[in-house]
Amino acid sequence: MKLLCVVCVVWCSIWVHALDRSAFTFTKYDLNVRVEPEQQRLGVRGKIALRNDSASPQRSLSLQISSSLNWQSIQFEGKAVEFVSQIYTSDIDHTGALSEAIVVLSRPVPPKQTIELEIGYEGVIPQDTTRLTRIGVPDDTAKHSDWDQIGRTFTAVRGIGYVAWYPVATEAVSLTDGDSVPESVAKWKQREAQTEMKVTFAYSQTSAEAPPELLCNGTEANKTTAEAGAGQNLNTACSFASLRATLPTFVIARYSEMDSHATTIQYLLDHKSGADDYAAAAEEVSPLVSKWFGDHREPSMVKPQVVELSDPKAASFESGNMLLMPLNGSDTKLLLSAAQQLTHAFFPSPHAWIHDGLAGYAQVRLVEEKQKRQAAIAYLQAHRSALVEVEKVSGERKGANDSLISSLDDFRIQTKSMYVWWMLQDMVSEDALNAVLHNYKAANDKDKDPAYMQKLIETQAHRDLQWFFDDWVYHDRGLPDFRVESVYSSQLPSGGYMVTVTIENLGEAGAEVPVTLHMQTGEASERLLIRGRSKASVRIQAPSLPQEVTVNDGSVPESDISNNGYKIEPVTH
Repeated sequence: MKLLCVVCVVWCSIWVHALDRSAFTFTKYDLNVRVEPEQQRLGVRGKIALRNDSASPQRSLSLQISSSLNWQSIQFEGKAVEFVSQIYTSDIDHTGALSEAIVVLSRPVPPKQTIELEIGYEGVIPQDTTRLTRIGVPDDTAKHSDWDQIGRTFTAVRGIGYVAWYPVATEAVSLTDGDSVPESVAKWKQREAQTEMKVTFAYSQTSAEAPPELLCNGTEANKTTAEAGAGQNLNTACSFASLRATLPTFVIARYSEMDSHATTIQYLLDHKSGADDYAAAAEEVSPLVSKWFGDHREPSMVKPQVVELSDPKAASFESGNMLLMPLNGSDTKLLLSAAQQLTHAFFPSPHAWIHDGLAGYAQVRLVEEKQKRQAAIAYLQAHRSALVEVEKVSGERKGANDSLISSLDDFRIQTKSMYVWWMLQDMVSEDALNAVLHNYKAANDKDKDPAYMQKLIETQAHRDLQWFFDDWVYHDRGLPDFRVESVYSSQLPSGGYMVTVTIENLGEAGAEVPVTLHMQTGEASERLLIRGRSKASVRIQAPSLPQEVTVNDGSVPESDISNNGYKIEPVTH
């Protein structure tokens, strides 16, 4: 027995050391998932297809699920295969660890060959905040972020990055290592862009109350009910055409449904007023989104769906056609959420900087619509500090080109792209940008060219914007840093003053930015293009005594805003 244990340990260590967790791409999932809310249990049986995308034959592979689940069986070509199950520490799952099966196949798999495995695993999915609390996040805060669980009265479970309820294979990542977790999820989604998933969910209803409903953010079909002893077996089939844009998520609860013109809302018992408020917000925002972007939805597209979370303080989550959120927010929060969700629906695009950037831009436009430009600028400025920190991390990656078209950081894409669209509006005019967005065709083969959007805007605006897209979209130039270098004032014979302002850009990214002259009575502003690591000057006529110059009104994100002002000394004769 001792010898056997030693052999197993040696065998395991050899295979773990040689294991390439990125060798195989999951190309297809066909899973039967049994959910037992009363026991918080999940049982899965099914098949998965994997393709060897490495350059060499592979005989070993990794299959990972949440550490609260356990592997029961793995078969290849109709026969059970050897595998060793181990706990693999990784914050890709809410428990902070994965249950990894290291599988040894009966034969090597050549490059580009696809194999099929039959798998079985089961266990529990309670709410777990381990990965957050162990890095110092207060428990009360953590539970509103990692709210995933199978519960007796409410179930909501997201996929990789939250709960590995379906098999994955990734290298270990930690929340203490910057943005490694979201980057790992983004890389996984990128690899699985063409992966199909079919899941048949089964769950039981034993009480006399109205049955709960299972919702997923894929395409639902074939909902069935069958008598089973004292209760009923409920089944829902869900399919996902691609895992690139959707993180498979399922929810089980007793919902009532409200079908408005803009959205379908699933709300919990006695929460109809919250559903009414969101429906009203969506109805108010819908014509604005259509006015700004047009309506690019295909006839076959499903109406956007809002699903209420039971925790009134839970963080919202959107993936695919589903937005999960509490329905108790302020009017402003509901309007902003509706603007984001409807923009995603009205303006589908395969490019994240367009799809997510425009959703953020729509929120800024909504604030401007309701409270004028200065409030919109304040909304932008509220996001600047976080963007500056993210840009610092991006800049520290030696040799990395973390451009908006290649970045794996969702937050960076969403926030920086929001600014990009706002800057484009300021440069080419609101009407010109609206016309471009109405004419955009996501399904057009030309959109495979990263410059497709640039060319549309240039044609409409009759302006060369190559420099802007080079600095802000195609390459990672960081952020600009504007400094008022000098101000020279001279009195005019006819009265008033001519003020010459020179601005230096200490950053690598260029931008067109407003330069504002504050006078004894009133102010005057001119737009000035300052390329990266260069200077530019502008002349502003002042009818009254000039007192101060400021560069940038907050519409352009800067790495440093402490040097944007310049007090003007009184003109001496």
